[in-house]
Amino acid sequence: MTKPASALTIVPPQTPLSGRVALPGSKSITNRMLLIAALARGTSRLTGALKSDDTKHMAAALRMLGVNVEEPDPTSFVVTASGTLRPSAEPLFLGNAGTAMRFLTAAAATIQGTTILDGDAHMRKRPIAPLVEALRRMGVTIDAPSGCPPVRVEGAGIPGGRVIVDAGLSSQYVSALLIAAACAKGPVEVVLAGGDIGARGYIDLTLAAMKTFGGHVTPLGETGWRVAATGYQAADAMVEPDASAATYLWAAEVLTGGDIDIGLAPDRFSQPDAKAQALIAAFPKMPGVIDGSQMQDAIPTLAVLAAFNARPVRFTGIANLRVKECDRIRALSTELNRIRSGLAEEQGDDLLVHGDPGIAGQPRPTAIENHADHQIAMALSIAGQTIRRHRHSD
Repeated sequence: MTKPASALTIVPPQTPLSGRVALPGSKSITNRMLLIAALARGTSRLTGALKSDDTKHMAAALRMLGVNVEEPDPTSFVVTASGTLRPSAEPLFLGNAGTAMRFLTAAAATIQGTTILDGDAHMRKRPIAPLVEALRRMGVTIDAPSGCPPVRVEGAGIPGGRVIVDAGLSSQYVSALLIAAACAKGPVEVVLAGGDIGARGYIDLTLAAMKTFGGHVTPLGETGWRVAATGYQAADAMVEPDASAATYLWAAEVLTGGDIDIGLAPDRFSQPDAKAQALIAAFPKMPGVIDGSQMQDAIPTLAVLAAFNARPVRFTGIANLRVKECDRIRALSTELNRIRSGLAEEQGDDLLVHGDPGIAGQPRPTAIENHADHQIAMALSIAGQTIRRHRHSD
């Protein structure tokens, strides 16, 4: 029997939103640090971490690979590892956790034995071929017949050497190779195909996490990195608050004329999505064109806010949003048009949002679908701060 959909009706606040909010930890940083701690020798303590479906899938998979992962409180992980992952007798089920799937696929190459990585129905549609091909060129025996999960890795270690990776679809392919490279048998050079990548800020998060655990990486100009085969050492680390979560509060603040203290200034975030704050602060005069390549997880928030902007906003550099937890470009266009027909449209891989300040404060009965994607759900909830009779279904 199909479980009936749940629904939530959002009632706009009668006064400006104000107060202090403690943000959850960053999912991106939590999953990077969980894996690196599992590849390290010793006991690492991660505080301020996020407990979500994605991080729970990562932690569960690491336990299956022989790592002791404890959760002493709602925002901490204690990871005790030997520096070597063990093969799992069962496939690793990773749901729809993109970071877990990509990072663990590369890490599985360091395991002596067979590892099978799988996910839910949507994960089986998310491309992983560029990472598989890069690992194969490094001498790893790996197979993903459909170009998407499931993936089978016959691990025997990573020999070292030079690999060129196509990161056009996702910077996570690069991050996966960089993290695993520190555990290779020799130095590894990771070079970008085409010589550039839009989402460089997310790679910087990976490099910072590697450095925390003793990884040594040398830049090779602007398009590559040389990773020393040093392995990792256990460390205690604080996970930075989640910048994409901050964008929801920044947007709610400007929409309601409020004053919300999140405890961290925008320029103190290392995550690239924090760059969205300057655009949000410009509301209702956001620029007519926004390049989203360096703040991909902030685009849902910016797109919903753009619906109330004084002029249309075109979002470019966002093609890879089509292969996230859902097709976020299509989801945003579809749901914004539920609020008002013609409010948004897809133009190739761009999203054009036709701002309409007049819809603010109107009673517009709207049933929103969340597309099983928390970022779509959270971003569209922002519209409920100013539109009456706004209802979310999942």
